[in-house]
Amino acid sequence: MKLSANHKGALFMALAMASFNVNDALVKSVTGVMNPGQIMFVRGLLTSAMIIALAWPTRGMFWRRVLPDRKVLVRAAAEVGAALTYIVALGLLPLANTAAILLSLPLAVTLGAVLFLGETVGWRRWLAIISGFAGVLIVIRPGPEGFSIGAAFVIAAVVFAATRDLLTRKIDPEIPAALITVVTALSITAFGALMIAPLGGWQPIEWHIFLRLAVSSVALLIGYQCIVFAMRAGDISFVAPLRYTSLIWAIGIGIVFFGEIPDFWMCVGVAVIVASGLYAFNRENRRRAKPIAQTSAIEGP
Repeated sequence: MKLSANHKGALFMALAMASFNVNDALVKSVTGVMNPGQIMFVRGLLTSAMIIALAWPTRGMFWRRVLPDRKVLVRAAAEVGAALTYIVALGLLPLANTAAILLSLPLAVTLGAVLFLGETVGWRRWLAIISGFAGVLIVIRPGPEGFSIGAAFVIAAVVFAATRDLLTRKIDPEIPAALITVVTALSITAFGALMIAPLGGWQPIEWHIFLRLAVSSVALLIGYQCIVFAMRAGDISFVAPLRYTSLIWAIGIGIVFFGEIPDFWMCVGVAVIVASGLYAFNRENRRRAKPIAQTSAIEGP
């Protein structure tokens, strides 16, 4: 049976979420024997090599267009911050918790667009944003002593990632995405190298540890490519909600490989975050569809 464009997009999105969670699980599995700087460096080298190979046909634009663009460099810095804080968080929190908090990213991007890009948001989407962040609080459940250090790192990763996504909107669309990715991957690799000594020094890498990082690099690249394929193959309104399959993978991998059993309040927080994100996305679709419907009515016979 031939799949429709939307079903192909949905499959690519589900595969992307699975790939990202495989990457997260493999990185989490080595956080006990390597510091975050060394992980960023080794994985970054492997990822950079693959990305450069993919971007090689557009190498002529690298020096002319990418490096002089400060927004590309600032975006890379934000990605470095997101990578560092999230790797640290993976070593401190259950996989499902980090994945759940990270799913508040679309709401954080919407909030950032309102605060810094002047976009307007109605009261319903404001309610969705507030509800989503309430769901994050339910997941992390701060006590009298305040936030756990792991939760603080995931929240920092969300802030860095939201900054990255907002900056992406401002980058010259003529700059190929592959070249932006090259700058990002090389920046993460270089920063990881600089952080190895301050974070504890270089540790010998056994072959099975290197293999895990190599597979995580491949999984990360597959995830990035599948996201592109998903968004180009199907309607965003059909494909984007499949992002939430990430929680299924995170919870399943956490239970099977790390013995992490989500508790009741974790499940409640996840439900609130997912419901808020889906509602906000639905409101955005309606807002975009309304002008199209009005135009069709005016131009119709």
